[in-house]
Parts: sequence; C-alpha cells; structure tokens
Amino acid sequence: MSDLLESALNPRTVAIIGASENIHKIGGRPIFYMQRGGFTGTIYPINPSRQEVQGLKSYPSLASLPEVPELVLIVVAGDKAVEAVQECAATGVKSVVVIASGFGEVDEAGRAVQQRMTDAARATGMRIYGPNTHGLANFGTGAIAGFSTMFIECPPEDGPVAVLSQSGGMSAMVYGLLRQKGIGVRHVHATGNEADVTVAEMAWAIAHDPEIKLLLLYLENVANPEILARTAEYARSRDLPIVAVKAGRSASGQQAASTHTGSMANEDRVVDAFFKKHGIFRVRDPHAQALAAEAYLKGWRPAGNKLVVISNSGASCVMGADAAEDNGLEMAKLSSTTQQAVAKSLPGFATTTNPIDITAALLSNSGLFSEVLPAVAQDPAADMFFINIPVAGAGYDVEAFARDTARFEALTGKPVAVAAWQATVAEPFRQGGVATFANEGDAVGVLGQLAAHTAMLKQPLVHWPELAAVQVPEGAEQYCDEAQSLGLLSTHGVPVVQHFLCTTAAQVRAAFEKLGGPVALKGCAPEVPHKTELGLVALNITDVEQAVRVFDSHMAKLTALSVKKAAVIVAAMSRGKHELMVGARFDPVFGPVVLVGAGGKYVEAMKDYAVLLPPFNQEQVEAALRGLRLAPMIDGVRGDLPMDISAFSSIAVAVGKIVMAAGTKIASVDLNPVMVGSKGEGARVVDALLERGSVQKLEIK
Repeated sequence: MSDLLESALNPRTVAIIGASENIHKIGGRPIFYMQRGGFTGTIYPINPSRQEVQGLKSYPSLASLPEVPELVLIVVAGDKAVEAVQECAATGVKSVVVIASGFGEVDEAGRAVQQRMTDAARATGMRIYGPNTHGLANFGTGAIAGFSTMFIECPPEDGPVAVLSQSGGMSAMVYGLLRQKGIGVRHVHATGNEADVTVAEMAWAIAHDPEIKLLLLYLENVANPEILARTAEYARSRDLPIVAVKAGRSASGQQAASTHTGSMANEDRVVDAFFKKHGIFRVRDPHAQALAAEAYLKGWRPAGNKLVVISNSGASCVMGADAAEDNGLEMAKLSSTTQQAVAKSLPGFATTTNPIDITAALLSNSGLFSEVLPAVAQDPAADMFFINIPVAGAGYDVEAFARDTARFEALTGKPVAVAAWQATVAEPFRQGGVATFANEGDAVGVLGQLAAHTAMLKQPLVHWPELAAVQVPEGAEQYCDEAQSLGLLSTHGVPVVQHFLCTTAAQVRAAFEKLGGPVALKGCAPEVPHKTELGLVALNITDVEQAVRVFDSHMAKLTALSVKKAAVIVAAMSRGKHELMVGARFDPVFGPVVLVGAGGKYVEAMKDYAVLLPPFNQEQVEAALRGLRLAPMIDGVRGDLPMDISAFSSIAVAVGKIVMAAGTKIASVDLNPVMVGSKGEGARVVDALLERGSVQKLEIK
C-alpha cells in the first residue's frame, strides 16, 4: 500500500473540519464512530465555535493544531470546502476526504471548481477522496472518516470482505446486506466523484491486505483500467475473487450515472469484455453481490459446471434442473455404481438418476439424507450439489438433515447449496454453516456464478511479446482508401481478396484477364468510404467489355464528387459459405477494442457481435463467437459442413495485433464481409475500411 493511501486507510492522526457535537450530523458521526470503533490514533475536531466536541478538545482552525494531521475530513460545504482543501494542501496534509457535493456531478461550473480543488492538491502531492462521498471506513483499525447511517443500523464487525464504491449509498447498502447475513466487513470506502483517487487505485491497495478474501466493487464508470487490470492479475495470483456491479447498462442508466458521480459512462459491451478478460465477475446489483458472498468465503472453486440436484419433491427436482440450465450448469451423469448405491436407500419408485427424488419417504425415514448423500459424495461427475427442501417441519428431523448436509459438504469439499423457504427449516442449515437460500433460483444462481467465475479465472492471460510496427498510409483524409486498407492488412498477414487498383481502361482489361472473372468493381477514393449508397459497387461482372463500361461509370461518378485521386478496384468475386465481420476501434479509455460477429449488409440491424480486448488468442475468439446467435452455424446445421472458424479467428487475432501496435494511429477498422468457407477452405477479407487516428487515450487519474 502506498504511503499516501496508507495515510487515508490507516492514519495515525485525523482532523475533522466542521466537527459537530451531534452524532447524527455529518460532522459528528466520524468522531462518534472512531471513538466507538477503537481507533487508537489522535482525533482533532475543528470547530471555532466550541472548545470541546464529544469529549475531545476542539480547535478553531487547521493552523491551530499541534501537528499536521495525516488525514483531514472536510464536512463544510461550497467555497469553504474548496478553501479547506487548499489550506490542507499548503499545510502538508497527506489526504483529505471531501464530503461536500455540488461539484463535478452537477454541471460544467461545478467541474471547473472541482478541478481547481484537484489542481491545488496535486501541486503538493496531497490525495483527495471525493468530493460528493460518504467517506472511508476501515473497521480493522477503527479509522472511520465517513458518516453512513448504516454503521448504526448494522453495527460493524471486522471481517474478510472489502467494499469499494463510487457511490456512498451503494457502499452502505452492500455493507448492510453483508452484515445482515452475519458477514464481517473490514473496508467500506466510497470515492464519490473521483476527482483524484479512484476505486481502481483503492482496489490495488486493498488487494494487498492479506486478510481480505472477497473484493466487491460498485462502479458507474471504469477509470484507471490499467490499474484495475493489474489489481485483477494480482488478485488472481492470491485467489482473491473480485465481484463488480457496473451500473449504467442502459442508455438511461448511463445518463443517470453522469449526473450522479459526474462519471463518464463506458460502453457496456466493452466493460463486459474488460471484466471477462481480467477475471472480474459482473453481477446486476448489490443484492447479487451479497447473495454470493458466503459461497466465495467458503473458498469453493468448482472443478467444472456439473450439478447434482437432490430433493424430497419431484417437482422441485424438475425446477432444479430448469434452474441449472438457466444458469449455464449441466446435470451430472451419475455412474451406475452411484445409482445402485442410491437405490439401496430409496423406495423402488424413487428416481436415482440425476435429479435424485428422495420422495415423501423422507417424512417417515429421516435417515435418508445421511444414506443418500454419502452415496453421491465422491461421484467423479459431480462438481457441485443443490438440495431443495420445499416442504418440511413437523415430523421431519430437520436438525438431522442439516447435520448430515454439513458433514456431506465437509466430506466432498465441493460446493453445496440448500434452498429452503420455510424459516424454521432454513435456520438449522444456516446455524450449521450450510449456504442456504430462499429459493432454487438464488441457490443455483450462486452455484452457476461460482462455476462461471472459476472457469473465467482459469483462462490464460494471453501475451503478445513482440508486435510488428504498423505504418498507416500517410494522408490528410480521415479514411484510407480501400486499396490502402487492404494493402496494410495483407502486409500483416491477413488474407485479403485478390484485387488490382486501376485508373485506366487498359488496366481494367489486364486485371480482368489475370483474375479470369467474375469480378467486382468498386470506386476507390478516401473521400468516399461508403460506396454502395453512391452506386460505386458492381458485382458479378463476367464480361471484360462490361467491366470497362462499369469502370467508366464509376470514374465519372467519382469525378462528379470532386475526389482528388479517382480509381477503381477490380477484385475477384470471393465465395464463402458465411459472411462474418471483424471490426476494431481505439477506445479513449480501454484502448484497442475488437469486434467479431455476423457480417453482411444487415450487420447494423442484427448487432450479433462480441467484443474482445487485446491481447487474445484464437480459442478466445471462437469462445466469443459461440456465445452469439450465429453459434449453431459454426458446427454446421441442416447438413452444412462446419465453418472454418480457425481461419476466421486467426484474422481477428491479426487485426487485434495491428490495432494494438498502431495505438492512436488507427481510430477504427471495418472488415465486412469476411468470407468464411467450410472447415479447411479458409477465410478472406473482401471489403476493408481503415480510419486514421483521431482520438487520444484519456489519462484518468
């Protein structure tokens, strides 16, 4: 942990500008919390109107303190907050938490004031948390520079979970949900507008706390993706799961985010790709984060996604199987040995395949759990287990069921989740340390999350050690022409359609003779990147004289458009079984982004594509494609041969390397269509458009 972050997360001295005697005011809460929470450092209340605050000597100003505090909590508002930040910076304070709002989250004027505040801090190296934040809380040390009411509603208990959030409200909510489950939480930190310190930077520091076993993030934008990626890699090395909520999935949500924390909303599919690449599991809301916390803290890392469902209700067995499919889990195929062992304990009419229906016989024989569970415990096909108890109570030995399940979990070392909606049934399981949920959707959903997250973390981190330099054709125009675009691709090993650039009829005749027809003729000039709408594309030309006539027509249209260098591409008609596309662009936050998916003229309407962030390999391209609607075509349908997905994937990897090596020199690449043949027939780029760099990488602190 850096010294500057240490000064905020584990300070020895804390001052509160705007300290209050009233523990239910923002200026009073931190003092109350730190005194109650066992903070062993020194607290300096600053309030010129009082000589004492909550039993502590009060000081009239920062300058009157006997020493320079490491951390200052600023609870005064408006211009006074800005002045306080400037004074802290000039005095040598290491970190400040600015509670006040009305800055970058409001309007341009507020952003300008926030920037002045930030500039003053950076001039001296002081760090700012906020503004517009609920503050920081480290329950491991009692250093609580925050005011959340949730710390009263749900009393703190140090534990293995850290909650880092851009929103104070969401940090408090996740904390409260965890504490209601009896889970201890060490860190609860809100970064607010992130004028300076971001969630990513705090995550890097917190990930190095060896006592933290689960890291939960709430984000409205992803700032410092490089730091967050480095944090995720480090977390993976020490088996620290990171689970994130990224709000602003919709256009409306992104707009709301911009007015909440003043953040720049990131494109959602790119965020998804970033999380998947780095092993950060994304869930929809804080409830989902809290729901799965216990399972993560048990240290469960399932070997696969095969589930065994056990219930005393046939209907619950069916619903469990449905929930498995909904959550990407497969029903394990139990061995004949396992089935025979299960059959010895169950009535003859019971189902011994998976799902296992214990039936209502459980009422008369409470020992069925203790007999059936060991029989399936070591089946090699089983990665995890779900036990659904829709009905129990009077006459059932629920305590015995719970004990048997806890022993079963210990025996297998594999994930076991129970669904029991009756509170009297659920409680003995919870008391026995069994992960217990109200319904099969929650229980199986958590198991599915564990399986998916574990599989994600097992994916190799791809490295491209050396990349060939990319020379983008010079030119003042926004776009390279198609011949230049195809040429650059070909130079870097991308198979492109055979073509010739022609400026005379004689060249067209020669090209036609070499290609042998049929051919396509397309107008070629950087000023006309989109040719179809202008009538500058002609396909399936089978006669050389027709080719010359089309050439003359295209040249006339280009001349009428006042292009500087008119030309026509004569290209072979490339055949393929499927039209796919590869796109790429330079994202100002995440850098190079590659898109793969369905191509052709309906690409914008269908929007069947996946996003990948370089570096990646061919296997990862194929996995991304198999998550799309086009997936069934990969292996062939209705007698079709499988697609040459390997050839297409190699093109996507090559494009990724090009845009990564080019950096900001390439703004976007559009390859559509990429004609893909059956397996072994290869793939080839038919049309290409390269846009010269026009964006800069944002350096978000």
